[in-house]
Amino acid sequence: MSEFLSIRNQGAVRILTMNRPEKRNALNTALTRSLLEALRSADADDSVACVLLAGAGQAFCAGADLAEFKDLTPAKQSLVEERAELSMQLHLAFSKMVKPVVTAINGAALGGGAGLAIAGDLAVMAHSAQIGYPETRHGIVAAIVMANLVRQVGRKQAFELVSLGEPLSSQKALAFGLVNRVVPDADLMTETIVLAEKLAAVSSPAMQATKQLFHAVADLPLGEALQRGREMNQRMRAFQK
Repeated sequence: MSEFLSIRNQGAVRILTMNRPEKRNALNTALTRSLLEALRSADADDSVACVLLAGAGQAFCAGADLAEFKDLTPAKQSLVEERAELSMQLHLAFSKMVKPVVTAINGAALGGGAGLAIAGDLAVMAHSAQIGYPETRHGIVAAIVMANLVRQVGRKQAFELVSLGEPLSSQKALAFGLVNRVVPDADLMTETIVLAEKLAAVSSPAMQATKQLFHAVADLPLGEALQRGREMNQRMRAFQK
């Protein structure tokens, strides 16, 4: 367990809980690095079949820690570049993992927190929760998180989210396809754990190959995607029971 990240196992599910409730789990460098290391560690651990990401307290994640960002000025270019690289690697890690990741979205998921909320393979959202990209309201850009967003929703919807900065209710997030299901607030962790346990129960080789192929074909032209599917069709016979 790190200072800002709680880590525990429930069977084959690795539960990662962002633990800065007094800061609404804002992403400072320490938490960002801890998350990246924990995701990579879970992916390499044979005892883990699924990862669940949650936030402690009243919010999932309020995004970047703006208090820390005040020190990331053009005069400190190396620090700016280091933090940008760390953030990019964190948001990239979800799709590079072979283990599935489920997010449990409570309270607010904003900016970088919204990016984490939808970076998982599946997402469960509490009824009262909200998700949004308010960066333009702070005079900045939803830069790194934009890449994942535009791959998951329509162009008009994505641009509305990153330009106006208005948060979505859980029902609108569901309608936009940003989350898989909305549940009563009190049932969020229970329902998310049930979903994670279902994923963990799937044949490990099949799950890992499914996730790898899914993320590969999502960004390929049809012909190349079908070729990848053909290659996997041949490979999967080697791990059939």
